[in-house]
Amino acid sequence: MLNRALSIRSQNRSSTGTTTSTPSQHHRKPFSFPSLRSPTFTQPDLSKRLTRLLKSSSSLTSHHESAAKERLSIATQLSEWGEATQDDSISDISDKIGVLLSEIGEQEDNYAHALDDARAALKVIRNTERSVQPTREGKKKIGDEIAKLKSKEPQSTKLVVLEQELVRAEAEGLVAEAQLSNVTRQKLKEAYQAEFLATIERADKQIILARHGLRLLELLDDTPVVPGDVKPAYPHAGQARQILNDAEDDLRDWRPSGLLGEEEDSKVSGSGAAVPQVDKGKEVDRGSVTETVVNVGNGTAAAN
Repeated sequence: MLNRALSIRSQNRSSTGTTTSTPSQHHRKPFSFPSLRSPTFTQPDLSKRLTRLLKSSSSLTSHHESAAKERLSIATQLSEWGEATQDDSISDISDKIGVLLSEIGEQEDNYAHALDDARAALKVIRNTERSVQPTREGKKKIGDEIAKLKSKEPQSTKLVVLEQELVRAEAEGLVAEAQLSNVTRQKLKEAYQAEFLATIERADKQIILARHGLRLLELLDDTPVVPGDVKPAYPHAGQARQILNDAEDDLRDWRPSGLLGEEEDSKVSGSGAAVPQVDKGKEVDRGSVTETVVNVGNGTAAAN
């Protein structure tokens, strides 16, 4: 069971919907040049929250890109270390594992690009919010002027002009709010559908690579050697190459389908996003081992 609340929003809210102050909130942070240059400092109120979210999303994407680069670096270092051991079995297996690790890193990099594409959809909402803000402020300003004028000069002829302007502003506001609502629903769905599908693809493909990595490790003989005995020759070079070929074939054969309805699947396929395929059990012959493979989102579970 996940240990979480029903909402991740702040629990420090009063019944009126306002945030309850805490002692630390009374100490205001002084102005400084960095705070004045903050991206959210000059943003319209309506788009401030989404601007912060986009900034955090950009940081997340950068972390995934960094993780991908680290994977590639680790894969290279593992291969070079294995070669330096001058043990044929360790050298070959470490090199092949390095290939799989580098491919796992590539999948991480692809995921980072997918996150960036999802972020682009949220930017459309942010930009639309920015365009709606002046309309809201203009309508509020006219309303304030009318209220002020009615209290001071209720017979003023300017009231008629202002009321006409308010009617136009309200009409413009209705159009802008409708556009914002439509764009928000569409792009929110588009952004997180793309992110979730990319998450599934990344997970499925990394599972495929990890399972083939386990197959490689089975070729490494870890039987203890008695001092003075001659190590047996490494006989599995051909099988190790075949495992890499199998991994490449499985990645190439991975297809997106099965999670959404047929209509939604066709939309997703047309947009380049991916949904994993769920296949029934099948038997494949890989090397000298016949495996029963059950594809669940194309992560393969094998039973000898």
